[in-house]
Amino acid sequence: MVELNFYDHQDEVRLEVGRIEAVVRAALPLVLAMEGGGDPVLGGLGEVEINFVDDATIARVHGEFLNDATPTDVITFEHGEILVGAETGARVAAEMGHEVSRECALYAIHGLLHLQGYDDREPEDYAEMKRVQEGILESVWPGGGGA
Repeated sequence: MVELNFYDHQDEVRLEVGRIEAVVRAALPLVLAMEGGGDPVLGGLGEVEINFVDDATIARVHGEFLNDATPTDVITFEHGEILVGAETGARVAAEMGHEVSRECALYAIHGLLHLQGYDDREPEDYAEMKRVQEGILESVWPGGGGA
């Protein structure tokens, strides 16, 4: 089984990292059971690092690797590193009316799905990935999908 390690490298947003960790660990077997259509690397990784970072950090990495130096929600590397934009999560959670920890757990699940072969570059692929990640989160979030 893949080992998940969580690190909070930011001070801007108060996250319930333990709660996110429990949710994402519960989601892992569900993600591993999915077939994303691409080349799944998740099952072959010994470890996945999920790092919560601030806007400045994720914008720098976004610019360096994807030529877009703006903050984003999540960046996934095939070697098993997932960067979660905590400040983006806080903004989106406020807009959607739910907890920031829930939004960041969704981003981590999104990253795991990328490692499982999912792609979201085309509109139909994005819609499918969104449906899958929200279904997984709904099934593992304590108390269901509400705020």
